[in-house]
Parts: sequence; C-alpha cells; structure tokens
Amino acid sequence: MDILLDRKELTKYPFLKESQQLARQHVESLEAFLASSAGAVALERAKERIITALRFGREFQDDAARSLSPELEIASYALARIIVSCIGDRSLIDRLARYEADRSSFFLASEEAEVRRFVALRLQIDPDARSMPVTDYVGLTARLRDKRWRLVNRDVQRGFVGIEPGEIDELIRERIRAIVADNLPLRIPAGICETLAAVAGEITALQQQQILEEFGEIQEEAFPPCIGTLLQALTAGTNLTHMGRFAITSFLHTIGMNIAQIAEIFAQAPDFDPDMTMYQVEHISGRGGTEYTPPSCATMRTFGLCVNRDKDCERVSHPLSYYRLKKSGAKKQF
Repeated sequence: MDILLDRKELTKYPFLKESQQLARQHVESLEAFLASSAGAVALERAKERIITALRFGREFQDDAARSLSPELEIASYALARIIVSCIGDRSLIDRLARYEADRSSFFLASEEAEVRRFVALRLQIDPDARSMPVTDYVGLTARLRDKRWRLVNRDVQRGFVGIEPGEIDELIRERIRAIVADNLPLRIPAGICETLAAVAGEITALQQQQILEEFGEIQEEAFPPCIGTLLQALTAGTNLTHMGRFAITSFLHTIGMNIAQIAEIFAQAPDFDPDMTMYQVEHISGRGGTEYTPPSCATMRTFGLCVNRDKDCERVSHPLSYYRLKKSGAKKQF
C-alpha cells in the first residue's frame, strides 16, 4: 500500500515530484518570489546549501531546514540549482549534487522501512532488489569510480547484474545525485541571473578561496613533468596538440589560475589567435556550462603526453595528485 509523506518529511527529499508540487503552490512567479520577504529567506537558505556543499564534514542533524517552513525549504533547493546554473561552474554543480544526495541519504537511512521503500521506488530503484538489468546498472554506475562497480567485476547472469547487500543504499544515493544534477546548468533568463548576481558573486569568491586553501599559491616547481614539459614547449614557441592544450588548460584552471592568466601563457604559441584562444580557454574552464577536469596519467600516456617521468610519478595516478604531493613535501622541508 502506498503512503504519503507529510510536508516536513518532504523537505528531506526536495527532488521528489511531491516536494516540487508543494513548492509550486506557493511560488506563482519566480521574479515576484525573489522580490518578496519569503523569497529573501529562501534565497539565504539556498546560498547556505551551496556554501555547505563546498565544505566537508557536514552534519545534517543541525540542518537549518528545521527553522523554515517546508515550502520555503523546498524552494531553496530549487533556487540553489538556479544559482549554480547562473554561475555555470561544473565543479560547483557537482558539489551541490553530491551534497543533496548525501543529505537525503542521511535522512533516508533512519527512516522506517515503508518510507525508505516509498522514496526508493520514486527513484525507480527496488530497495529489496538483489539484481538489476544490465542497461539500468550501467547507466546508474557510470560515474561511480570504485573498481568494484565496473561491469567486468560484477556477477552478470541472463542480462542481470548481481547487487550485494548494502549496495542498494549507494545506488540510491547515486540516483539522487544524478537527479539533482539533471539538465544543470539550466537555461536561466538573464534578468534572473542579474537579480542573483550578488549571491553568485559571494559563492564564487568563496569557491576561489577554497581552491587557494586546497592548492595554495601556484608553484610551477611542483608541476608534474608532463605539465612542465607542455609549458616549456609553449615557451619555446611550439604548437601543442589539441589534447596538450586541453591538458594544460584544465590543469592550470583547476589549481586556481584564472582565464586571463592561462590565455597569456598561450600567447607564446606561434599560431596564437586571441579570440580563438580565449574561447577555448573559457570553454574548458566551464564558461560553456561544462567544466572539464584534467586528464589522468593513464589518459596522458594514451595521448603520448606522459614524458620525463620521475620517481614521484610512480606514486600517483593523476597530475593533480603529483602537484599536491610535491607541494606537501615542500611544506614539510620548509
């Protein structure tokens, strides 16, 4: 027999159809809502959701949602998706999606069996399943990094993939993440983004500060050999391959270098075209809606860009890991 979640319970799962319907009953016009006192409260909570998503060690028991009406709490979820869409940063979108998935999964773990089943079935996952069709499984686990999720490491029989006890909870969390991230960044009218510009600016500044705290000041001497070689090639006036340009741009952007600084580096290339370079750098950095991460060591090897390997390369599987390793070593020596 199906159940109905009450208004307060729906705030734990704002991605559900029932939650969205509840919020829509109180928001006729987004512009008017943002201009209202209720909208200001929801916007502040939306900002808090995103800022919390940027942090680690979250404690959902102290969730600020308890002090808001269910309608405004759910509206804040929708506003958070709108704000990150205006910003257009792919890593920020991913952080928000993972935060919302972790948050809902936390609450779901303590629910009664009938509520857990209700939510899981709304996500098109049978919480009692011990197998899943291959096509469903592949689509659901495509972004899960642990090797145990790879199809070659699973028990597959007659088109179904075996699911171990306890794994359903992880699959439910991944489904929630995918739902939250679905279609992001959204196409938001320019006027709405202008209204949200101040909040978006605060969040962007905080994100940049976090990048600085994570990677510190940029230290070229800590670059992995592959990135250092690409930089040397540019300095020497050598044209890089498409993958070489992609690798160095995504790496420099991730460690905190801004678009103008990256474009200036490419100005040394013989085929430098200011407009084309700026377009490519902005695209890779996320201005087009998708922020790309630097390729792994395996990918660099595939494209012949893994060169001048040293002993530290044997300890890592990603250029960013090498950079962190070298910087941490430098700090200890100092």
